[in-house]
Amino acid sequence: MSTQKKTIGFIGTGVMGGSMAAHLIQAGYQLNVFTRTKSRAKSLLQQGATWKDSVKELAKESDVIITIVGYPSDVEEVYLGEEGLLNHARPGSYLIDMTTSKPSLAKEIFEKAKIKDLFALDAPVSGGDLGARNGTLAIMVGGEEKVFEDMLPIFELMGENIQLQGPAGSGQHTKMSNQITIASNMIGVCEAVTYAQKAGLNPSKVLDSITTGAAGSWSLSNLAPRMIADNYDPGFYVKHFIKDMKIALESAKELGLSTPGLELSLSLYEKLAAEGNENSGTQALIKLFQKTK
Repeated sequence: MSTQKKTIGFIGTGVMGGSMAAHLIQAGYQLNVFTRTKSRAKSLLQQGATWKDSVKELAKESDVIITIVGYPSDVEEVYLGEEGLLNHARPGSYLIDMTTSKPSLAKEIFEKAKIKDLFALDAPVSGGDLGARNGTLAIMVGGEEKVFEDMLPIFELMGENIQLQGPAGSGQHTKMSNQITIASNMIGVCEAVTYAQKAGLNPSKVLDSITTGAAGSWSLSNLAPRMIADNYDPGFYVKHFIKDMKIALESAKELGLSTPGLELSLSLYEKLAAEGNENSGTQALIKLFQKTK
């Protein structure tokens, strides 16, 4: 289908969703928005988005519906609830869940959507607040190839590295691989920055050397500078990373895999959250290491 004149509905306008939705408005799409806290949509409404009072109302007035909410339970409510998308979206509508959620839930949504002549994709993202703001997200997609091709012009407004990974649920499985990688990497980044500080080095100068070598990673380049600056504002919330790691751990166990690095990272982040940091950015993990004697 041609997406140029289609109305897009957007549900969830948090740290990442707000920036992602803004790119769609700037590209000339008519955008309907709904989020549980209307004040979070203020910027989008000022840019020309139209507020809808419920998921049901948004569903009835949108051709393509994008969701990026908090937890799998939120995805279930938005899609499978009595007032949800599967009960109220118009036949022929496209449903794109960009939340990091359970692969099994993505498959369930796909199968139930197909029965109702709806086209569903799971398309979680990576790149944090910076990637969302700059339109450079990695977008990992699960679903049918024709549906993916139809939605590609929309994905290209929000991201750069856009890959169809396979059938329904494949996007979420890919995101789990992403989060498993980050989990252990964040421990290494925190240990490295703390080591540089304890050794009396200038940690920023250390980063100049190690970010371009074999140790290089997105987290080292983008989150280590925030650690050094004691900036714990959320590009990605600790509480949401904990959610992701629990999904990844559950999925890994279903596959019969051992993931000790993931388990260690989850335990550390749960300790960090218990100390009052659940609404901080994931870089706040360094607080645990800086306390170590």
